[in-house]
Amino acid sequence: MSLQPKGLPEIPAQTVAVARAAFPHGTLAMRARDRLGEVFADEPFTGAFGRRGAPGLPPAVLSLVTVLQFAENLTDRQAAAMAVRAIDWKYAIGAELTDTGFDATVLSRFRTRLVEHGMERVVFDRLVDVCREQGLVGAGGKQRTDSTHVISAVHDLNRTELAGESVRAALEALAVAAPGWLADAVDVPELAHRYEERVNGWTMPSSKSKRDRLAVVFGQDALALCRAVWAPGAPGWLREIEPVAFLRRMLVQTYYVSTDARGREVIVKREADKEGVPPGHLRLASPYDPDARWAAKGDDLFWLGYKVHLTETCDTPTEAEAEAEAEAEAEAEAEAEVLPLRLITDVYTTEASVPDVKATGPVQQNLADRDLTPGEHYLDAGYPSADLIHDAAGRGITMVTPALLDHSPQAKADAGFQKSAFRIDWKARQARCPQGRTSTGWFPVRQHGRDAIVVQFAPTDCHACPVQDECTTSARGTRILSLRPQELHETLARARTEQITKTWKDKYTLRAGIEGTINQALDVTGLRRARYRGLPKVRLQHAFSATALNVIRLDAHWNPGHTALSPRTSRLTRLSHQLAA
Repeated sequence: MSLQPKGLPEIPAQTVAVARAAFPHGTLAMRARDRLGEVFADEPFTGAFGRRGAPGLPPAVLSLVTVLQFAENLTDRQAAAMAVRAIDWKYAIGAELTDTGFDATVLSRFRTRLVEHGMERVVFDRLVDVCREQGLVGAGGKQRTDSTHVISAVHDLNRTELAGESVRAALEALAVAAPGWLADAVDVPELAHRYEERVNGWTMPSSKSKRDRLAVVFGQDALALCRAVWAPGAPGWLREIEPVAFLRRMLVQTYYVSTDARGREVIVKREADKEGVPPGHLRLASPYDPDARWAAKGDDLFWLGYKVHLTETCDTPTEAEAEAEAEAEAEAEAEAEVLPLRLITDVYTTEASVPDVKATGPVQQNLADRDLTPGEHYLDAGYPSADLIHDAAGRGITMVTPALLDHSPQAKADAGFQKSAFRIDWKARQARCPQGRTSTGWFPVRQHGRDAIVVQFAPTDCHACPVQDECTTSARGTRILSLRPQELHETLARARTEQITKTWKDKYTLRAGIEGTINQALDVTGLRRARYRGLPKVRLQHAFSATALNVIRLDAHWNPGHTALSPRTSRLTRLSHQLAA
């Protein structure tokens, strides 16, 4: 397939006439073409297409169709059908009335090509750049970030089901890629009988002993198949087949191979307290989505999939801007309400097991790369750390977020002497306790990969102290403080002091608005469930979802009297989306 960059085709005159007659005020698709046509171009995609071969559909057209597809939460087949039968879509992509459209598989191949060339965010970034050039977003303002869980597009499997289905997936792949080699390497009839159908809990034996035996059989089959593939005489390219490579990783993570006293090989399923299991961020969950991970949040939420972080502007209007908005509202139609424009400036997708604090730096870096560094960044308690707050301040970003609290036993119990009760003399490298005793040890160390300082008090001072019970409950009977370096310690102390004031609490209420944006993303684009498999494609889904939301919000901002929502949408849902926008 080749590409001759042309951009969006010119809209045929007949298509314009019919579309304008059918929709005098336009539709979301028509207004997106008129106001945002420059966003959809071919040039950014030239690296993903060759110069020779039959010409394909322009990437500009396919990217616009994909954005409209997400704006209306359509499947590929539905989107391809809309490009044929919907007059406003024909107007948007510049198609003739008699145009027969394209096959739905074109959209899937287009997404695959974007992922293969790292172009998942091209359209989103171009739209944000256009908004920045028009002065709708910019650096130095207020922005807020929050995350939500995303459920993967594969079935949940327990460890035994994972083992059996991994063997089945590898056998299916080898039966297509190397049927002759597979017939010589394994007992095909026996394995075909065992893995004819998908492995699931409904068809497994009800007896625990039989299920345990079946798990061992799955492990033996996986081990035999891996040994055959990695044998010296086997073709090397077999090991590069994705399900085969996954099978080997699953075997290592799920089973333990040893030799008994008689020299016989024994394979058993790993147990956490015996053979050990890998940590959650490495543990495989499905052979059909190697990037999906299990994660938990609180006591009620447990899911397999991913996590997405959305960042949006949340500037409050100045007095001059408020007066201008009041005048615009007076000139607008009576039923229309002019609300502040909130645009999504970044979308960042990770595996489900990645904690929010690991996303703070990448999100702020993404904003800085597009000249959108916020002056104030509003986040919940999962995002900050002393290092992040300090580093962000050095780049001109004030993180408005609840700082991590003191986790000492005294602080958790809200009794006794917390760290704040000790006076730190950084020059003398000493700490003074509330009873006036001075520390005798000051040791710079590394804790959890970070610089820290351990401060110790003498046993003679602590054992004779009349308030020892209020200071320490350790078996040694002495108090030990764990501090961060001076700059980080003072940064954290200032943040903890500030966040208990009423002024800070009133200011922090601005963060809650991001919840409305997440709800809109779930309702409009189906963000909660992954459409595709694999982290790169899920990132693409979220980038186009964010682009679709921005298009909807821009349309509502420019045309307050004409909603892009379906006429069947309830008034309460309309209000929810208006408030989120």
